[in-house]
Amino acid sequence: MLNNGFDKCDGEPTLHIKEREGKILIVILYVDDLIFIGSDDFLIANFKQVMKSEFEMTDLGLLRYFLGIEVKQTENGIFISQAKYVAKFLERFKM
Repeated sequence: MLNNGFDKCDGEPTLHIKEREGKILIVILYVDDLIFIGSDDFLIANFKQVMKSEFEMTDLGLLRYFLGIEVKQTENGIFISQAKYVAKFLERFKM
């Protein structure tokens, strides 16, 4: 990540940020999972191309689930929840 112009966040070792000319790309790398968000389509496309050329990578499309958190992306924003986790927990304890 550092070789590709990203800065590593001091407070969160999985978080990398690239800022160029008012545009930003944020990447979270956790074990073998990678999620990213950006303000520029070119930055995003270029990042995907670089990662695919350096690593064996599969693009799964829009994020739906990550580390137990459900993610829903709509025109009104990005919403996260742990509804499935809570439902399993309640079922387990017959609540």
